[in-house]
Amino acid sequence: MYDATFKLVLFGDAGAGKTTLTQRYLTNLFKSDTTMTIGVDFEVKSLEIEGKKVKLQIWDFGGEERFRFLLPTYVKGANGGLFMYDITNYSSLAHIDDWLVVIRKKINEMFPIIVVGGKADLTEDREVSAEEGIKISKSRDTDGFVECSSKTGENVEETFEGITRLMLRKSKLI
Repeated sequence: MYDATFKLVLFGDAGAGKTTLTQRYLTNLFKSDTTMTIGVDFEVKSLEIEGKKVKLQIWDFGGEERFRFLLPTYVKGANGGLFMYDITNYSSLAHIDDWLVVIRKKINEMFPIIVVGGKADLTEDREVSAEEGIKISKSRDTDGFVECSSKTGENVEETFEGITRLMLRKSKLI
């Protein structure tokens, strides 16, 4: 029996690391050979936050432009989102507004979004500083910012627990 079931959408440009992040969270393994998401992938994870049992439905949305028309349909009924960009690819962060305009048309003010800078282990190839990620996150009125690495596991669990905690708070369950 769950205290809550939440639908979480992961969105952002193709190659940002959404699928790898999801797989690392679910299996605690790094898979460098993931294939491009066609449309949307769906996964489920059970977790407990502050004594509340949560069923987390993770909707990993394909980031290619040709799939973007599907996003309004899949975001319906969602409780929260992770916008993911690749710290080694500035354009993946520059496209945040393209994604947010679609998301925010279909959600209400109770919908938390965290901006996630992926591939944090690739520091020598970094094109986006953490400070810039934070600045853009704040200027877009999102609910938080984190950098993570699916390869090392850095901040992976914290990212999913953080957004789940926000969804619980917005639902007044904690």
